[in-house]
Amino acid sequence: MKLDSKIPAGPLAEKWTKHKFNVKLVNPANKRKYDVIVVGTGLAGASAAASLAELGYNVKSFCFQDSPRRAHSIAAQGGINAAKNYQNDGDSVFRLFYDTIKGGDYRSREGNVHRLAEVSVNIIDQCVAQGVPFARDYGGLLANRSFGGAQVSRTFYAKGQTGQQLLLGAYSALSRQVANGKVKMYPRTEMLDLVMVDGKARGIVARNLITGEIESHSAHAVLLCTGGYGNVFFLSTNAMGSNVTAAWRAHRKGALFANPCFTQIHPTCIPVHGDFQSKLTLMSESLRNDGRVWVPKDKATAEKVRKGQVKPADIAEADRDYYLERKYPSFGNLVPRDVASRNAKDVCDDGKGVGSTGLAVYLDFADAIKRDGEDTIRAKYGNLFDMYEQIVGENPYKTPMMIYPAVHYTMGGLWVDYNLQTNVPGLYALGEANFSDHGANRLGASALMQGLADGYFVIPYTLGDYLAQNPADKISTDHPAFKEAETGVKSQIEKLLSINGKKPVDQFHKELGHIMWDYCGMSRTAEGLKKAKKMVQELRDEFWKDVKVVGTSDELNMSLEKANRVADFLELGELMIDDALNRNESCGGHFREEYQTEEGEAKRDDENYSYVAAWEYNGPGKATLHKEDLVFENVKLTQRSYK
Repeated sequence: MKLDSKIPAGPLAEKWTKHKFNVKLVNPANKRKYDVIVVGTGLAGASAAASLAELGYNVKSFCFQDSPRRAHSIAAQGGINAAKNYQNDGDSVFRLFYDTIKGGDYRSREGNVHRLAEVSVNIIDQCVAQGVPFARDYGGLLANRSFGGAQVSRTFYAKGQTGQQLLLGAYSALSRQVANGKVKMYPRTEMLDLVMVDGKARGIVARNLITGEIESHSAHAVLLCTGGYGNVFFLSTNAMGSNVTAAWRAHRKGALFANPCFTQIHPTCIPVHGDFQSKLTLMSESLRNDGRVWVPKDKATAEKVRKGQVKPADIAEADRDYYLERKYPSFGNLVPRDVASRNAKDVCDDGKGVGSTGLAVYLDFADAIKRDGEDTIRAKYGNLFDMYEQIVGENPYKTPMMIYPAVHYTMGGLWVDYNLQTNVPGLYALGEANFSDHGANRLGASALMQGLADGYFVIPYTLGDYLAQNPADKISTDHPAFKEAETGVKSQIEKLLSINGKKPVDQFHKELGHIMWDYCGMSRTAEGLKKAKKMVQELRDEFWKDVKVVGTSDELNMSLEKANRVADFLELGELMIDDALNRNESCGGHFREEYQTEEGEAKRDDENYSYVAAWEYNGPGKATLHKEDLVFENVKLTQRSYK
């Protein structure tokens, strides 16, 4: 299979402008003849549905939550990047492009990333026009703060609740189109299969989560805006409901899954504090602007801290190791997430970790409070500090926060071309559901940027190009392809309910999470990955023999919902392991211990692995690798350095 990225020819800075002119258009009268399904209502889904409806298309919007406002985009805290250069500190579209390519360890497409940087400047204007309450400086201008992986301040924010405010802006635009009758909302409805007719995506099969009814919906194109798959690890910063099912069911119908092993571990998460947690809580990366990361210099002191014999305030400045500032003087505490996470793991593995488990480091604001005053810090981060105190029971204004890395974002996803179309005609993937923009590591504050770029500014052009070349004839859900997909969905549900085993779904999910974290988490080895592959295969076999799913299919049944999702995670987990085994190099969030520099940094192999790994589904545990070679004409491939 040849993978055609469809990157336009010509100079990098002119590609998107020329492409917008060259795409085919659907005239306004014809737009109302086309139906579009949008699955997911986060930033990518809500912005896409609202924009397409505004253009005149008939949109069906699906979310498994009770309201579009509950999409996990609401949890994003720190901000959204844009190359506005309001600080006059040297930022530009090209610098944002370069930082993103470098941050992703040179494993993303130049064309897609430059478009993202270009479009970023429009996103801020769009959101301000919607009334998003971005922070402003004393003179009333939009404020910016710095973020990891950049030496300029380009991150726009609304306290520590940027995702919530941006989602409310997109939701208001979506609600307007619902009121206009151009968008029909389907809340509490989960996509369980993709329907293909004549080789094209023409609809979905979904389950009404309240009644259990299996429903079919047809359209001329399907957009998956369903987020990432971090919950394959069970414990992550994602909402508990976040899952891979929509993307995975599309993968099973032929859509390639790209770079599944590229998982982002976020360095500033509240550490695990027990065996009964269902999720982890993130502390925004923006805290690394003013917070200093450190551990005790010697193991004996760290041991006393863990036993509660010594408090952090008792440790003299000379006895503290500000290890990020020591190792990376140019970037200090603002190194990218993968670098910060790996270093936190290293110092904890070396016996210098704090907290009762020893799996934590300090994020200390004492110097910032002394310098700027507590009121200033409270104005910047107040809600984050309050959240930390409620969860941990300690006042971070008086004692340092404790943080440790946790699974946060997945750079992998469905393979898409420049138009955001998968290799399946008529099937598109937007936002975190696709692989396209972040390479092997996403820079902080770029997820919100990509979701809104895809939904507001990219898909309105590129979807029209596809629809203009396809007739507006509607397909009835009585078509045999829909009936066949419905039968398959019902069959799996009946199978899950009939097993009547002894182990609950969550137990299988937890065991899978432990395997993935231990062997395919922050660091990987060939030996460990081979062991994990066998463990996942055995766990999957056990799941289909001994899972306990209570209730029936024709009612609200959260046990059944989880079982459907965990069944897909059990297949995805093995593909992630295969992908990590195949990539004999370290890059970004993929750290193979066999491939590192003398200083312990990720060591790439550009000659053999400068490609996108796109996997074709051939059944559980069976996948064929297809490669899309990455071509770099505008940046020089160098060993990433933040020193």
